[in-house]
Amino acid sequence: MRKSHPVRRVVLATAATVSGVVLMLSLKPASDPAAASAAGTAPQQSAAGRESPQGGAADGARAGSGTVTGDAVRTQYGAVQVRLTVSDGRITRAEAVQAPEGGLSAQKTELAVPKLNRQAVAAQSADIDTVSGATYTSEGYRKSLQSALDRMEPASPGPSGAAQARTVTGKAVPTRYGPVQVRITVSGGKISKAEAVQAPEGGLSAQKTELAVPRLNRQAVAAQSAGIDTVSGATYTSTGYRQSLQSALDQAGG
Repeated sequence: MRKSHPVRRVVLATAATVSGVVLMLSLKPASDPAAASAAGTAPQQSAAGRESPQGGAADGARAGSGTVTGDAVRTQYGAVQVRLTVSDGRITRAEAVQAPEGGLSAQKTELAVPKLNRQAVAAQSADIDTVSGATYTSEGYRKSLQSALDRMEPASPGPSGAAQARTVTGKAVPTRYGPVQVRITVSGGKISKAEAVQAPEGGLSAQKTELAVPRLNRQAVAAQSAGIDTVSGATYTSTGYRQSLQSALDQAGG
């Protein structure tokens, strides 16, 4: 019987070892992202990769899209602060990240804020109505909403090269019951929006402001001038509004 040669035994043992190593490597699961992708499994992301920190890239409505947060506006019952989600220069979502809390204020917030949010999206501006029974919250919401709108970056112009809208604020006109100040948005040489950023407040004046200002805003857009009618029962506010509107138009070159 022939004896196997020692050298041959070594060669066979080495070959068996190499084969075993190759087999183990072929069974080892892919751990790098490229291998995982090739196997049909997406690599896991860290929490930092999924979420943007507050005030980071997700905030600022860059190029007409993203989120932008307005000023925290103090009211008699607490601060109101509005955050907008914007897509291609349009508001797709509005929310109050701060609003009055505690007791009756919490009930009014729960009633008013959803309505104000819906109005902001529908109007695409701060020209929204006061929610009955929540005058201070509504006013704070409007002011914070306007500051958020002012911080929005306009969407890139389309192929037509249409002129971008701009805002112009008139002078604050003192009246017997408080100052009136008007801000207009102008696009293509026309008023697309008008709003009072200051108006008489407190007591009966607040009620008259709530009644008169929305009407004056609509008249300004319809007339495209300061030649608007006085709202009955709000003569001083109407006169101050006209004067501030005219100063805004003068600045806009209209």
